[in-house]
Amino acid sequence: MLYWDYAAATPPYEEVVQTMGQIMRLHYANPSSLHRAGREAERLLARSREVCAAALGAAPHEILFTSGATESNNLAVKGAALQYQGRGRHIVTTQIEHPSVYESCQQLQSLGWEVTFVAPDSKGVVEPAGIAAAVRRDTVLVSVMHVNNETGAVQPLKDIGRLVKAANHRTLFHVDGVQGFGKLATELKEWQADLYSLSAHKLRGPRGVGILYVREGVALFPLLTGGSQEQGGRAGTENVAAIVASAKAVRMGAENREAYSKQITPLRDRLLAFLSEVPEFTVNSSRDGAPHIVHFSYPAVNGEVMARKLEELGMTVSTRSACSSRLAEPSRILLAMGRDAAAALGGVRISLGDAHTQTDIEALEQALLSAVQALKIVERGRD
Repeated sequence: MLYWDYAAATPPYEEVVQTMGQIMRLHYANPSSLHRAGREAERLLARSREVCAAALGAAPHEILFTSGATESNNLAVKGAALQYQGRGRHIVTTQIEHPSVYESCQQLQSLGWEVTFVAPDSKGVVEPAGIAAAVRRDTVLVSVMHVNNETGAVQPLKDIGRLVKAANHRTLFHVDGVQGFGKLATELKEWQADLYSLSAHKLRGPRGVGILYVREGVALFPLLTGGSQEQGGRAGTENVAAIVASAKAVRMGAENREAYSKQITPLRDRLLAFLSEVPEFTVNSSRDGAPHIVHFSYPAVNGEVMARKLEELGMTVSTRSACSSRLAEPSRILLAMGRDAAAALGGVRISLGDAHTQTDIEALEQALLSAVQALKIVERGRD
């Protein structure tokens, strides 16, 4: 089997696996404990915070560890809304956000907050002026992802941040950076980002660890209480082994970013060119997008059918975000981009990693052609 679902989860670096195992064996004490073993665990946490901060161009006290990007996004959105509701109860986001942001905004909406969902263009990119036009005096938060998890569309964060702050300097700007870090440059200061979310298992780190950058001077209403961990921002005993391993993955992701992009961008471009020449496919990604995500639709069948056929042919792909892949309904992202229901139901996502080669792309192309022919035969049989 060839694995083409790196946007959902990545195989951890061997160094990450070794580090996590070593820490689990040797440093199992609670980092909140006052004895020496606890202090040693706490020092490992502090060092991990420094490593992550250096990779993001931030200060260590601006880094919070969570259970994953879903929690980081929930804390950023709901924590900001609850903390600053005295300023207003209005939020601006987009129609193409990850469910952890989109549904957090919907939940706040059900509790009385007003949310403006800005639409993208046909390429899945949001116009900065459209975001800024939605900002009001009572807008507490703007949340825009860096890279769309289905199509790979890259959002113009620098322009968005500049225009948001010009429209209302007190409005907080949150960026979901899960699919961007390690693939594209991360520029928190240039974006004027106040909050930024990451997930370790998208970076060849372990599952169960997220990172939330909280700019100095920004406070968040804690969603989890019962302890003073994470500077009082997130109660619960820290997973020291996984956090140390995640910090290693973050550091390696930052260090390898340019080489990673140089390696897989030509593979992405070749795959896009191939898909555009197959008349049965509608390509939903572009060369302007992130280097690791290619999305297309085969409107003749549900995307799950194509994914299963490709799996029979030795290729593991997905249909959309792993958090939404079991939903038997059209992709919210593709509908927002103006695709019809058939294309939105027939979407398939291919996401590349640094293990892929030109030979792998050739094998995938042959599998895609074989899948189309097999599905056509099935369709003709039904007719």
